[in-house]
Amino acid sequence: MPDGSIKEFEKGTTPLEVAKSISEGLARNVLSAKFNDTIVESTTPLNSDGSLTLYTWNDNEGKKAFWHSSSHVMAQAIQDLYPGAKLTIGPAIENGFYYDVDFGEHKISENDFKKIEDRMLEIARGKHDFSMRSVPKEEALGYYQREENPYKVELIENLEDGTITFCDHDTFTDLCRGGHLPNTANIKAVKLMSVAGAYWRGDEKNPQLTRVYGISFPKQKDLKEYLELLEEAKKRDHRKLGKELELFTFSQKVGQGLPLWLPKGAALRERLENFLKKAQKRAGYEMVVTPHIGHKELYVTSGHYEKYGEDSFQPIKTPNEGEEFLLKPMNCPHHCEIYNHGHWSYKDLPKRFAEFGTVYRYEQSGELHGLTRVRGFTQDDAHIFCTPEQLDAEFKKVIDLTLYVFNSLGFDNFTAQVSLRDAENKEKYIGSDENWEKAENAIINAANEKGLNYVVETGEAAFYGPKLDFMVKDALGRQWQLGTIQVDYNLPERFDLTYKGSDNEMHRPVMIHRAPFGSMERFVAILLEHTAGNFPLWLMPEQVIILSLSEKYENYSQKVLTLLENHEIRALADNRNETIGKKIREAEVGKFPFMLIVGEQEAENGTVSVRKHGQGDIGTMSIEDFADIIKTEVNSTLKSFKV
Repeated sequence: MPDGSIKEFEKGTTPLEVAKSISEGLARNVLSAKFNDTIVESTTPLNSDGSLTLYTWNDNEGKKAFWHSSSHVMAQAIQDLYPGAKLTIGPAIENGFYYDVDFGEHKISENDFKKIEDRMLEIARGKHDFSMRSVPKEEALGYYQREENPYKVELIENLEDGTITFCDHDTFTDLCRGGHLPNTANIKAVKLMSVAGAYWRGDEKNPQLTRVYGISFPKQKDLKEYLELLEEAKKRDHRKLGKELELFTFSQKVGQGLPLWLPKGAALRERLENFLKKAQKRAGYEMVVTPHIGHKELYVTSGHYEKYGEDSFQPIKTPNEGEEFLLKPMNCPHHCEIYNHGHWSYKDLPKRFAEFGTVYRYEQSGELHGLTRVRGFTQDDAHIFCTPEQLDAEFKKVIDLTLYVFNSLGFDNFTAQVSLRDAENKEKYIGSDENWEKAENAIINAANEKGLNYVVETGEAAFYGPKLDFMVKDALGRQWQLGTIQVDYNLPERFDLTYKGSDNEMHRPVMIHRAPFGSMERFVAILLEHTAGNFPLWLMPEQVIILSLSEKYENYSQKVLTLLENHEIRALADNRNETIGKKIREAEVGKFPFMLIVGEQEAENGTVSVRKHGQGDIGTMSIEDFADIIKTEVNSTLKSFKV
């Protein structure tokens, strides 16, 4: 068992029976299980010694089984309600499930959701067991040929005989690899979320299907809370807030996925960049600048062209025959060439090159999403070239810098993920086994020494090296990958990077890739949704807005504005001929942290009446006292980075 205990059972015992031996409560909550690193049904007989993990709703694998089972129930409901509909695939996803369906002549919309949901709950109440069975390939093909389902036939034709399994429940059968609930009764609440078009197997040359998205829960209360969370997420959508706060926009004429930063957004980006530049300078980084394009051979040498060529923009041809350039998809090859410009000894290392470098990758138009998925984005990239002996200390320093960024911006709920290569699928990666082992051990040792709460994920490494990713939870409990640190022994070999050691021999440096923000675009989007646009005071585009009671006090308003600017406080004045109530409402919507109301009494006394966003009046005070409030709040969140 996961706690290290050993239990003995008769051969053929199921995970559910193991759970019952521990407690009836556990047995009621078990949804699926893992036996010897393989996901199994809770009703699968165990016929050998092994390690067993039981999953409940509180585990990701438990939710995956729950939602995958729910997709089967939805598929049955669709077939019952729309005779002749042809099913294709229906996996669990991060939040819920979907099924791609060829509805033929039927057309469905959100108006049909209620009857599908009602039929799903009716099926679920039948308490039908999910049962897996192996099916010979010929029999499986025959079943779906009789069903006149060319999609399932195509899937089965690509499977090996002896590996094909069907899942049955009630009167419904589906081609399936497994991973289900004990029975349908666990499903107590369902909600269909949307419909969308999807090409069969993602190929636009294939027939277009209808993708039906849904989600389900073991309790109605859970569904209610989830829908409330979605409503809050809509309010915090960075695309909505970005428009309201005038931070960024997009233009079809400029091109999809290419954000345009408006003045307030550009100023916010500049503050984020300066914040990191200041910390990097203290940590010994040197700023560099590289072009937006590079010769194709540069990316062939690095390996990026082989691995990501299809995801890049098409090569740019020049008048010279055979000469091709690419829009820069990565900064690291350019930084390798900057390192190669010099002649280094071990006394010169580490060299830390940093750049806010804009890169370009061709994302499918259907995958673009605001600032979180774009075609042009700026990475807060840096590459450290060090000796093997310096690797441990340098890696831990990068962890410190990343945690400083998170703490300064209010991301205090996170876990680390050690991403390793899949040793069973080595063709996805470059480099020797020896280098991979050294790099993976370096990351694990550093994570342990820094006391990070981390998980290990196999198969999630970059193609050139393992990495430490930081998985941050936002204010709504959603998880995002923010910040990455990677150890790389391979690019230094591919670019023939060297330094002279103390033995006067030439040696190969180790390379660390790091980006605490990840990309400026995605980071701003996540920060917008995490804070609902109420950024830390030091980062706000405008920290204060001065609201005059009437045009008579415009001169005093301008005097206050000048005094605030002398204190390096960002402010603007609203002297429009509008009611003070309207000005306050608009300032609340604009998320100005502080409002200073000035009228006759304030002008006579040289004071300001202060309102705080979301709190209301906090009193009348001198401008000097107010400036102290701003400085205190800024200093409480924005501390100097300590090396």
